[in-house]
Amino acid sequence: MTLESVSSTFLLFSFIFYCLSFGIFVISITGKRFSAREPHEHVRLWSRIAFGVAVLGLVTHITFFFTRWAAAGRIPTSNMFEFMTFLAMMTMVAFIIVYLIYKQPVLGVFAMPVGFIILAYASVFPHDIQPLIPALQSYWLKIHVTTAAAGEAFFAVGFAAGLMYLIRVVDYKEDSAKSRRERRGVEFTIFTVLLIVSFIVGVFAFKGIGYEAQFSREVVQIDKAGQEVTATEFVDYVLPPIVKPYNSNLVKMDSFLGVDKPLLTAPSWMNGVNAGRKLNTVIWSFIIAGVLYGLARLVLRKPIGAAINPVMQGMDAEDLDEISYRAIAIGFPVFTLGALVFAMIWASEAWGRFWGWDPKEVWALITWLFYTAYLHFRLSRGWHGRKSAWMSVIGFIIVMFTLIGVNLIIAGLHSYAGV
Repeated sequence: MTLESVSSTFLLFSFIFYCLSFGIFVISITGKRFSAREPHEHVRLWSRIAFGVAVLGLVTHITFFFTRWAAAGRIPTSNMFEFMTFLAMMTMVAFIIVYLIYKQPVLGVFAMPVGFIILAYASVFPHDIQPLIPALQSYWLKIHVTTAAAGEAFFAVGFAAGLMYLIRVVDYKEDSAKSRRERRGVEFTIFTVLLIVSFIVGVFAFKGIGYEAQFSREVVQIDKAGQEVTATEFVDYVLPPIVKPYNSNLVKMDSFLGVDKPLLTAPSWMNGVNAGRKLNTVIWSFIIAGVLYGLARLVLRKPIGAAINPVMQGMDAEDLDEISYRAIAIGFPVFTLGALVFAMIWASEAWGRFWGWDPKEVWALITWLFYTAYLHFRLSRGWHGRKSAWMSVIGFIIVMFTLIGVNLIIAGLHSYAGV
């Protein structure tokens, strides 16, 4: 067994432990009414077990990280699979730190899914160890990527606590315009999380049934002599191609629900790396998320937030507000160093400029400005409670768009991260 396969085994164990920890945290909160013990004793016992399993998951995750580092001969943060697994690991580190401070079991019910969903998302991408491209062959890879991910991990915990706060305080019985807006906002946030889950479900489901589709297109490349040459590029699809690449020809396509040819063509202005396939992925994510959300509503017969709301009634809303703020306050200076300061220094070394309006750079700046505004309003304007919670939720949606949406939709110098 190779060191790479050993590291993959540890990653699988960490995913299992995280899922198990989440389930035990749920039992600690929801099972107290069925337990023979006093509710307080029940929660304390099961939350300790859940936390212990979460720590065990983190230990195996850290083992994966260092064994893959040894197998690759470099820090494993250079592509989408490696970065997202590292982000999931740092999210668990952030969760454990915040949990040790506040010891609120319900935090595990919301924070643990963030970690293992990110980990599941990472597993969609190729796992093979790849050589570093020239732009990444720098010691700044260790500094920039790790600190940026650490900051985003604390933002993830702040998001979980902020969403918990909103579900706790939103009135699902009042029929005022304000209450309806808040309920729609919570449901939209839940649907956004479902989009990521749907991407994972879709890719694994169609991979599981062995679905295949392939397109070819002629592309102009520059050879070593500086001459333009025409080459044939093949684009493989895992999801049924609703949208085919622009100016491409169908090579093969398995029939799906009686459809044996693409319905649409990607617009010509979408000229990024595999832009057509990425647009197709976005469309399928919305379709699957819509189906999952609709099924959940049918089963629950109420909004998902309304179904979760009773579980949150035992929580102190002020504690949730404080947890969200503290997590973001810890993550902000780390993110500032990693995503802005260190990133600009590395950009100067790699590309000869500090700033170049690359899409990932622009969205990293938008993220930083948003969290700057969050802290400004929180500290100088006294924005607590609902306003603060909404900003923590919106902020992490921006983070996830920067990490996922930019790679799926927008091309740029950071496009290698999505390969």
